[in-house]
Amino acid sequence: MYMRGRTVALLLVCAVLFSSLTTAAVIGDGGLLSQVTGSGGQETQGLDRNMDKLREAYGLIQSQYIGEVKEQQLIDGAIRGMVESLDDPYSTYMDKNMAKQFHTSLESSFQGIGAEVTMKNGRVTIVSPFKDSPAEKAGLRPEDQIHKVNGESLEGMDLNEAVEKIKGPKGSEAKLEVVRPGQSEVVKVTVIRDEIPIETVRSELMDDKVGHIEISQFSEDTAEEFTKQLKKLEEDGMKGLIIDVRGNPGGLLPAVLEIGEQLIPNEKVIMMTEDKSGNRVSYKSKLKEKKEYPIVILTDKGSASASEILAGALQEAGGYPVVGQTSFGKGTVQTAKDFQDGSNIKLTMAKWLTPEGNWINEKGIKPDVEVEMPDYYQATPPQSDQPLKRDMSDPQVRNLQLLLEGLGFRPGRTDGYFNEQTETAVKAFQKTHKLSMTGEVDEKTALQLQDAFIEMMRDPENDLQLRVGVETVKKEIK
Repeated sequence: MYMRGRTVALLLVCAVLFSSLTTAAVIGDGGLLSQVTGSGGQETQGLDRNMDKLREAYGLIQSQYIGEVKEQQLIDGAIRGMVESLDDPYSTYMDKNMAKQFHTSLESSFQGIGAEVTMKNGRVTIVSPFKDSPAEKAGLRPEDQIHKVNGESLEGMDLNEAVEKIKGPKGSEAKLEVVRPGQSEVVKVTVIRDEIPIETVRSELMDDKVGHIEISQFSEDTAEEFTKQLKKLEEDGMKGLIIDVRGNPGGLLPAVLEIGEQLIPNEKVIMMTEDKSGNRVSYKSKLKEKKEYPIVILTDKGSASASEILAGALQEAGGYPVVGQTSFGKGTVQTAKDFQDGSNIKLTMAKWLTPEGNWINEKGIKPDVEVEMPDYYQATPPQSDQPLKRDMSDPQVRNLQLLLEGLGFRPGRTDGYFNEQTETAVKAFQKTHKLSMTGEVDEKTALQLQDAFIEMMRDPENDLQLRVGVETVKKEIK
């Protein structure tokens, strides 16, 4: 979660969004921003002592290195090396070309796969696919590790370099080799890059006057849109509210604070930041009285950063239950500084803490009501590059079996061996969808399975976490 701008992940949808809000505007003069603007003090004494060494190395490379060397390449490399030595996946340096993308992508849509990634244990790891994105439709899940893109290994690349390999124009293919937690075999996923619309808030009034607001990320217009849709639900007689931040990778701090100000009662603390020196700044709600209706917030493993701020505030300061799974666990705040040549450095400048002072980094927000989704929610829809048929043993067959089971067609086993009962289940699916009953999963059957799986996943009746959230809210409705 940034003090300014959206997360690095949106590079996957062509570039990172960057708002016009500055850090100072968020936390006031003398806050985090003041710590990166100083020079010449104690912070640079170590650099002064080692300047001769840096000059010697620079001169040696310029005069003796056998290859062609550009001055800017060395400077960018030196700064990038300093940042990478921090071993912090959320701190990064961007040269002027990358920074230009970082700043100029304030559009209503992007082209890419639609997922947020981070660097975790040296691996490019999915934080969360965006809702209805190509990444989600292809079956990518939080914690998936991307090892190869179109046959090229990401080993040894930094996050920006890896993202350059993953992103691409609409209609192009990103053939990914993915390692999924709990599975020993590599999962192959082909994602067709597409236009990714930036619609961050959706709402509906469900049965029994229970409102449901989904927030897919926290961007510039999210708080304003949330306010409008919340007001509309209240005018329509809403009796209980479910806020859904599952799969929400985070975003702008001001956005989540504005939303928290409308929900956290009695002007309580929403969150706190703590800088390097241990200085804390608290952010409080503006709401004087508690809402007349109960509230539940839904989280999962893909709920990160700003989503966790909202969940933690509702849980600790609001007394509202969290339903679902333990969240991702990103408890740091980043801010960015531009250099005169157009390059940019983004550094982790503070921790953020829950209202009770808890630091959830690498721990996450634990739900009050834990709800795990069925195994088939971890399935990846079958790819159409080769038919799946009787007597095959393959990770894709296991995914097929999980998917068939979720759709109500009993494959008999889910260990990846294509047996007779799995063939019968495929034939039953093909008959239901008016396909040739071959018992083999060819391209047409694979596409129909994918469509049926996505439709099933979107059906609220099949959403166990949402159903438990509804029941939890109903218990509190007066």
